Amino acid sequence: MTGYFPYHVGMQHGAMLPEQPAGVPSKFTFLPEELKELGYSTHVVGKWHLGFCNWNYTPTYRGFDSFYGFYNGQDDYYKHTVLGGLDLRDDKEVVKTKDGEYSTYFFTDRIVDIIEKNPLGLPLFLYLPFQNVHEPLQVPKRFEDMYSNVQNENRRIFLGMVSAMDEAIGNVTMAMKKAGLWDNTLLIFTADNGGWPLFSGNNFPLRGGKITLWEGGTRASAFVHGKMLQKTGYTSDEMIHAVDWFPTILAAAGGTADPGMDGVSQLDTLVSGQPSPRTEFVYNIDDDFPTKQGAIRVGDYKLIEGYAGKPDGWIRPDNLTESQPDSGDPITGTWLFNLKDDPTEHHNLADTMPDKLKEMQGKLEDYRKTIVPAIWPKNDPKGNPKHWDGAWSPGWC
Repeated sequence: MTGYFPYHVGMQHGAMLPEQPAGVPSKFTFLPEELKELGYSTHVVGKWHLGFCNWNYTPTYRGFDSFYGFYNGQDDYYKHTVLGGLDLRDDKEVVKTKDGEYSTYFFTDRIVDIIEKNPLGLPLFLYLPFQNVHEPLQVPKRFEDMYSNVQNENRRIFLGMVSAMDEAIGNVTMAMKKAGLWDNTLLIFTADNGGWPLFSGNNFPLRGGKITLWEGGTRASAFVHGKMLQKTGYTSDEMIHAVDWFPTILAAAGGTADPGMDGVSQLDTLVSGQPSPRTEFVYNIDDDFPTKQGAIRVGDYKLIEGYAGKPDGWIRPDNLTESQPDSGDPITGTWLFNLKDDPTEHHNLADTMPDKLKEMQGKLEDYRKTIVPAIWPKNDPKGNPKHWDGAWSPGWC
């Protein structure tokens, strides 16, 4: 939403907790605010998790015309609660009528409704952070039954959740075609992190998973589709970072991003297969205990210093055997990899390439000079839902 690395925003220490008086600082302009300046209608359906203790942190105050979804993470798919509080909103209003309904179904219905009601000729930006496949693992039985050959229950449910999301995206696609929007739409589908093995996600043969700095936690799959693409039907291995989506989408809409932001436009890379303008990026820099860490990619090389995260092994899907959940490496350390030759991070080059290690460490320290303090306040009981008619609500920070 900002086009900046988390360590430049204060979001580098962890995902916000419900009772933390925190949010992405209002000084950062969000992508939909820029798109509205270009005449776009802007809508978000699904997960927010960018702050809600103050109304100014919430979607309709940050550039979105409408919001239908939830503020936090790890919400129940049927009860729409987390930590004892209801967490479902239609714009600013609490939604109390969806108990027992699977969120993916009514999120899809809302998306289709937005598409059908969007005035002909009005440019449309839809941000659809589906709840699937985030934990908790929950899905209607008809999707789980698609994978009866999978013995492990959690993995079976997880796969069903992927199929439920796939069906939803298919319904959105059909709605766009019926509305006459499909031929003039750029569709971007992307994960925001690797799968979490603890909740049956899988990244094999990559190392580690979600909440780690290993490639299994940070290398995400994505695809783009649209008539504007001149080169199609291929897999790109160009270097693209999540912060690049902001300037890329803005460029596709005819705008220009602030040249000072961390993201760079990848529009030419996506449209015509040009080489990526990016040659390096920051995985994360966090100076706070217990996750003090720094990791960067420069060309083919990757450096991790400090806490890299667990699990750090090579974990196969739950239905298979011979997993190696733990590599045996220490919890903290220094690792240097050539990802072109060793994408699965088996061979630490820190001892055998001292000059390259020193070069990469110097680059990391240069990046570290621009870090801003992490926004990680103590929980504030004023945010507890018991003070807000049982719902997670803004107005207490």
